Amino acid sequence: MASLDSVTTCLSQPVHYAICELGFEKKEIYDINNILSGNREVCWQAVTEHVCYLESDQSVDYIKSIRSLGPVCESVNSYFKSLAKEQFVIQYALWFHWTNCTEVFLEVFDVLQSTQTTEVALGLMKLTSCLERALGDVYLLKGNDCPFLLRDLLASEQLADVFGQAVMNVLRVFIGSPHGLNLRNVLWHGFASPQEIPAKYCAMLLFLTAGLGQLLQTYLLQTKGVLAHRPYVIFISLEELDAFPDLNNEILSIAEELVKLSSFVLKIMLPFWIAALTAFKQSRYADSVILLLPQLEAGLRLLFTTSNKCPNRLLTAESSALYTTFDEMLAKHLENEEVNQLPVVLEEPAMESDFLWDFLNHQEGPRIRDRLSHGEINLETFPREIANQIVGFAITLLCRFSDEDMFSLKEHMVIKPLMNCASCYQSRFHPISRLKKQVLECMKSIHLWPELATVPEEQVQTTKGLEGNAEANTLILMISEIISPLQRYMPQSCCSSDDPINGVLTERLLVELCGTRICTLYSPRPVLEVVAVLRRIGAQCHQASQQVIAGAGLRYTQWLNRTLRSRQRHNYRRMLNSIKFLSPVLRLILLLITLELVSVHSVCKKNPFDYQQYLKFLKSVLQYTENLVTYTSPEKNKWDETMELTKRTLIKIRKISDRKLMLMHLAT
Repeated sequence: MASLDSVTTCLSQPVHYAICELGFEKKEIYDINNILSGNREVCWQAVTEHVCYLESDQSVDYIKSIRSLGPVCESVNSYFKSLAKEQFVIQYALWFHWTNCTEVFLEVFDVLQSTQTTEVALGLMKLTSCLERALGDVYLLKGNDCPFLLRDLLASEQLADVFGQAVMNVLRVFIGSPHGLNLRNVLWHGFASPQEIPAKYCAMLLFLTAGLGQLLQTYLLQTKGVLAHRPYVIFISLEELDAFPDLNNEILSIAEELVKLSSFVLKIMLPFWIAALTAFKQSRYADSVILLLPQLEAGLRLLFTTSNKCPNRLLTAESSALYTTFDEMLAKHLENEEVNQLPVVLEEPAMESDFLWDFLNHQEGPRIRDRLSHGEINLETFPREIANQIVGFAITLLCRFSDEDMFSLKEHMVIKPLMNCASCYQSRFHPISRLKKQVLECMKSIHLWPELATVPEEQVQTTKGLEGNAEANTLILMISEIISPLQRYMPQSCCSSDDPINGVLTERLLVELCGTRICTLYSPRPVLEVVAVLRRIGAQCHQASQQVIAGAGLRYTQWLNRTLRSRQRHNYRRMLNSIKFLSPVLRLILLLITLELVSVHSVCKKNPFDYQQYLKFLKSVLQYTENLVTYTSPEKNKWDETMELTKRTLIKIRKISDRKLMLMHLAT
């Protein structure tokens, strides 16, 4: 590890100069009345005059613009400091309503009165995320598909049409352009320390946000438009995120000691860590996570640059290069195709990466950093459950990278449960993990079939196609023939040889198989392709099961009420006969999906050509399940066709199973 005390900044020399020095070079005192009208509205023309342009192509000259705007920012900061809170609310609160989070901007005003640099940085991060979200809402007045990146949003024609290009250029000096101050990115990616963010830039962005509200009001009056706000992301199934135990004050107090001594924490960033833990104690959960996520990135970047021998990447990149961010640090290979050494340094690489991928990257996960930094989450109602997981994870990293003389703290009785949870963590939002969950949910649905209310057996006449149970016996025999050789790959404690179907195709077996730990980190593309098909198969199976449950319930009620016509009664009998044999077929498919998960990595690696052929087979099974959904739908109710289709599919599965078994054998 690099000497933590020797790191005095994570800003490269040009970026440090732009943020910490350039805007202070002009010593003149700027009169605030030049940019404020008599009724205290923003005079945009006077502001935009400070943006300078290159003679060559009339693009923004960011260096000259930052230098020119420096005194203006200083004047705005002094002006806000001269106002009482009541004055500020009266004069400006109205102009923040367009952001849909007025309270956040009023809090930023309070921050400007503070001397705590961490509060200024936090205020600026919250301001930029809320501003970006609001600008996205404005963009949707004129366009579709709001740009994901702030720089693209600020450069859009849609916002220029509403606010004017000159106004957008002012904003781009402060945020959104890697050539400007780029305040949002250097903070959210953990490059800037608290003392490196001048409060006057926070004040200026607060001022500009109010000015944008004034311009927007004029635009909406002229166009008779209405600004609609996109709904916030709401986190559901929070129990899925539960990885670490609830954090109490005793744990947090130990964490405060670990922060001061852990080699994971850059000393210049220590105030952020202390502020994050304090915010959690004060139940300010959004603030805690906003402060902590950039520091997790900064700490991992320190490990990444040290382990990969690229210390220069600890600093902010210039506009011509990329930042070293989570995405690159979590990748298997570096940009130059060499193997990333960070997992080697981490004692539990799978756990660390799985947790970070789950909470930050996987599309079906909470994607906390993206959603917070882009303003998609209501900060006032941010869930404690999520904050608890992020802080808990951070504490485990502090422990991992603490000196041996911290043994007493690391082995403390309240810390050890966190470390145990960390070592047992398995991905919850990787496609493989979602498939496991999907299989078990589908199996629960199919297990409801025997409990369905049905007419007495004697009232169900034998239907054509199943006379003498010959067809049924054929189906059962084929299922048994498919299952029998697979049993060597199953936990014997979950199988019964007495009944090759009901003794094997059980929920207990699937739970056991789905509990098998599978490495999800760096899954190769062939694996993800197979998993994608398996997930689609599982989804179709579940839908078919739900349709059977709904259809059987409806028909039973109609039977009791004697509202079924003759043809419908006959079709109901076909349904009852058919679902007896559909249940083991669907359970067989779920078993095949689960066994596929257990072997998929090895088979893809050892038999890529054969596996491509097997992928084609899986797509044919997918076609069967899609047809099954169609035939079992209330609109179709084609039960004879369902059984014929099922028979053909079982024949195909039986033919391919021998080939697949050989592949599985080679993989074990």
